[in-house]
Amino acid sequence: MNPEKNYLEINRRSWNNRTETHLQSDFYDVEGFLGGRSSLNSIELELLGDLTGKRVLHLQCHFGQDTISLARLGADVTGVDLADKAIAGARELAEKAGVMANFLCCDIYDLPNHLSGKFDVVFTSYGVIGWLPDLGRWAGVISHFLKPGGQFVFVEFHPVVWMFDENFVKIGYNYFKADAIVEAESGTYADREAPISQESVTWNHHLGEVVTSLIQNGLQIRSLQEFDYSPYDCFNGTVEAEPGKFRIKHLGNQIPMVYAIEAKKEIA
Repeated sequence: MNPEKNYLEINRRSWNNRTETHLQSDFYDVEGFLGGRSSLNSIELELLGDLTGKRVLHLQCHFGQDTISLARLGADVTGVDLADKAIAGARELAEKAGVMANFLCCDIYDLPNHLSGKFDVVFTSYGVIGWLPDLGRWAGVISHFLKPGGQFVFVEFHPVVWMFDENFVKIGYNYFKADAIVEAESGTYADREAPISQESVTWNHHLGEVVTSLIQNGLQIRSLQEFDYSPYDCFNGTVEAEPGKFRIKHLGNQIPMVYAIEAKKEIA
């Protein structure tokens, strides 16, 4: 089997395999979430602004914590993910939380064949585009679903982070998009000791590729910010420099770890 050709099935299995572990992990803290904790961070909240009454599309939503958090802010929100077990978990979590949110299991490239209508906001964040081989198609889907003047909010781990080996000791991967990266791992970022293993197929995407793909699909970039920390403790060798701000201990604030883009759909 050619991993690059069959990446959708490999990655669907990968995320299905992780879902139960993630639901039970301290990393995702489902108990605290059901108690009212928001899963959204200050970076994206400042860009999203007031969502009351807005129709929001959340791409690559995993088991829906951010989707439900958006709904708690007053949005009419639809979450989309490739993994059927994650979507089943999202629906169950929304029911337990007593929150109305819509969920759809679908490859986002195929989303226009499964979802209709336009949205005020499209949102996606943290560890999402590496699973996609073609950012032009990704940006096309975003543009397709945004109303004219609609807002796109995107927060992602910085491509510099993905250049390093897993211990941030040496350069292990090309900054510029090259061939697919096919890997196998034991455990998962939410629980490194979990008794699970899975394969994955991913791609590195540099900032120029991201920005150009959006511009070429009718989106006007309003801001591009870079941050010297991660709000998640999901890498090896981290230290919590400030509450909720994690850096690689031996690198400190010398590298960017996250970036955020806000864009608007052009009005014809």
